[in-house]
Order: sequence, then C-alpha cells, then structure tokens
Amino acid sequence: MSAKADTIDEYLADVDPERRAELERIRALVKRIVPDVKETMSYAMPTFRYRGRPLVYLTASKKHMSFYPSSWAIEELSDRLAGYKTTQHAVQFTLKVPLPDELIEDLVLVHKRVIDAEVP
Repeated sequence: MSAKADTIDEYLADVDPERRAELERIRALVKRIVPDVKETMSYAMPTFRYRGRPLVYLTASKKHMSFYPSSWAIEELSDRLAGYKTTQHAVQFTLKVPLPDELIEDLVLVHKRVIDAEVP
C-alpha cells in the first residue's frame, strides 16, 4: 500500500484488480452474515466491527491475502484450515487457493458467538 488508507474503499483501490475482487467477495459475505457490522480501518487494515469489537480484518500483500477471524475461530476450526498457512490470528490464502464461502461463514460465526457471549 502506497499511502495510509482512511476507508476500506481507499484501501481496496490500491489493491490489484484480481485480489481486490476477492477481498470484495469476502467483504460482501461478511456483511451478509452479520448485516450490522460497521466498516472501519484499524491497524491500517480493513476492519469489520460488531457490537463495538473487531469481528474480522482483511489484508492484501504481494504474495497472499489474509483473513483475521480471531484466534478462537482459527483454533476451533483448525481441522478445516489444514490447506492454509495460519498464524495465531490469521489465515493466509491466495487466488489459487481462496477461502470457500462456507469456511468464511463458519469462522465469522465462531467469533460472533464469542463476542455475543462477552458483550452484554
């Protein structure tokens, strides 16, 4: 990214078209799964907040893209993430090996469940 983006749209405008389309697909999916998410930027990453807390983040780098659903979601669904490189908080994917809609939905719903249990 050449400059610090203030919005998700500004961030995505600086991503190459193929990867932008993939991140837009995930963006739309997250908004469909949790319609009341709020879009923002946090830590220079597109961020979707739910009930005042970050629900998921997205990033694009030169060699891969990352989806940050929470360490709880990654741990709970680790068996389904075997084909992806993961860190404690992120799942890395590429255009050749994208994240399926069903997996994204399940990752989002795990973190949503945690937030719902913690936020009164």
